[in-house]
Amino acid sequence: MGDTVSLSALFVSAFTSATLLPGTSDAVLVAVLWRNPALAWQALAVATLGNSLGGMLSYGLGRLLPEKIRHRFSEKTVQYCRRWGAPVLLLSWLPLLGDALPFAAGWLRLNWRQSLCFLILGKFLRYLALMWITLAAAG
Repeated sequence: MGDTVSLSALFVSAFTSATLLPGTSDAVLVAVLWRNPALAWQALAVATLGNSLGGMLSYGLGRLLPEKIRHRFSEKTVQYCRRWGAPVLLLSWLPLLGDALPFAAGWLRLNWRQSLCFLILGKFLRYLALMWITLAAAG
């Protein structure tokens, strides 16, 4: 039961971390891995899924925004999305800028399938690196 609770908390934290809500998915992932290294691959999958779903929620909300709200986005974020397209979502794990990228991608109506793929890949690679570092430090 403890593992289920840990993984559930990780999912919720990862989901909220990908939105404009505050979240601490990195700290929760490290805590789960430190407590039970055998959950490494499950924790990686749960964190990636939760964070990707949260990012796609932001993408969907961006699609719902009317055209006239454009000025509310950081102009730089919109420029990044216009210039690089869906691959810019590889960077959606970055603090601050990363939270705005899925919103801007949705608002710009970037292809949702491509956006989802790049978003998942970026978040997976981030959590994979964090998992590797944590497990190496735990010995």
